[in-house]
Amino acid sequence: MRILRTLLVGSVALCAGCGNPRAEAATAQALNDAANEISGLKNDIGQLQTDLDSLRGVVAKQDSAIVAIKAALPH
Repeated sequence: MRILRTLLVGSVALCAGCGNPRAEAATAQALNDAANEISGLKNDIGQLQTDLDSLRGVVAKQDSAIVAIKAALPH
């Protein structure tokens, strides 16, 4: 998020001398769109991490069940 803020501040500073309000508005809109996409990606990554943690738990339980079954089988 710091990088995005830095980019936003830098872009606004660069466009301060542009003098074209449409260009400034387009740049601001593009930056807002980028920020929204990055936020969405961060949410997706968080969900993927949660899903991965859940799958690790399922695999651990299955692994324990397999070990228990093997231990119960006659040698």
